[in-house]
Amino acid sequence: MPADLVSVLSDHACELGEGPSYDPVSDTLYWFDIVNGLLLEKRFGEDRTMTTQLGQMASAQATIDGERQLILTETGLHVRDRTTGRMALHTAVEASNIATRSNDARVHPCGALWFGTMGKQAEASAGRVYWFFRGELRELYAGISIPNSIAFSADGTVAYYADTAVRRIMRVACNTRTGMPEGEPKVFAESQGEGSFDGSVVDADGTLWNARWGEGRLAAYTPDGKLVRSVPLPVSQPSCPAFVGKHADRLAVTSAWIDLSDEARHAQPDAGRTFLVDLPVKGRLEPDVLI
Repeated sequence: MPADLVSVLSDHACELGEGPSYDPVSDTLYWFDIVNGLLLEKRFGEDRTMTTQLGQMASAQATIDGERQLILTETGLHVRDRTTGRMALHTAVEASNIATRSNDARVHPCGALWFGTMGKQAEASAGRVYWFFRGELRELYAGISIPNSIAFSADGTVAYYADTAVRRIMRVACNTRTGMPEGEPKVFAESQGEGSFDGSVVDADGTLWNARWGEGRLAAYTPDGKLVRSVPLPVSQPSCPAFVGKHADRLAVTSAWIDLSDEARHAQPDAGRTFLVDLPVKGRLEPDVLI
């Protein structure tokens, strides 16, 4: 494997980096430091990483249109003006429950958003997975400790999600017009190592790329759940991948230093940074969310 396959894209060390998503119009990667309430932006070709303090925990964003983003926070879904940075609550989600926050999210090809909530201390079974589409919000799955790995096949017929705490990714059939699940979820992959499943994306060929939290690698699975590739990363806690570039042919991966001992942080000076993985992937650009 080439030594320069993985490089540091942003040297801003997030305590809990998560939720990377790429905007091809501005050639910009967005992501979050969840526990510190930071939105981060890195335009490709520029050295600096811009940070914005949101005033609350936030974990994911989706493009509404050229002027607006939908930001997922501990109080719900907010519309953010890209130019002014002003945010307005669109749909409250568990806003009165101060013990929970948002976590992973992904937009279905039809424009529906799946997203997860969880306990701020990762309390057992405190989280849920929700569906949001054209102003309607529904709860899909309850009793989840750490919702992650929300992703969809390119044709929208399959949805994935995971509970990191139980070390298992689930697969379920999906309605292509609404993004709603159809039938009962089945086990797609189970963790065989020391770590577990964090965020995922699915490429145009149906390969699921997963950040293996606790194992320091990016793992690729075929549509039938077979592990076909493993890419080592220089940190033990990678959190989520995203396809980047005008042709979505590379991967960015966020990471975290949360809960690492001083010794572990010293051994991993890049913990919390965001990486670029130069693999010849057939990625997909994220669809806009329909609010």
